[in-house]
Amino acid sequence: MTRSTRPGFGGLIYFAATFALCVYFTFAAVQGDYGLFRRVEISAEAEALRQTLTRLEADIASTENLTRRLSDEYLDLDLLDQQARSVLGLLRADEIVIR
Repeated sequence: MTRSTRPGFGGLIYFAATFALCVYFTFAAVQGDYGLFRRVEISAEAEALRQTLTRLEADIASTENLTRRLSDEYLDLDLLDQQARSVLGLLRADEIVIR
């Protein structure tokens, strides 16, 4: 008796499922929520936030300096004169306004 062997589909299904899982995990590792592309985006966003923080810290230091210079303990008359001119529009008697 001769027995004919049919090709088994179990091996084919096994390799197809393995290939599909490999493709899925590779895609998830590159473009998923925790993938490489997302990591690059987070790094760029973190750098932009660091620059914003540096700029805001400089603004805060400048504002604190101006506030200290106009405080009761330490009064900078030049700064007071500048603020009176810019905010209130005051002039000295010997000045001429040109617009």
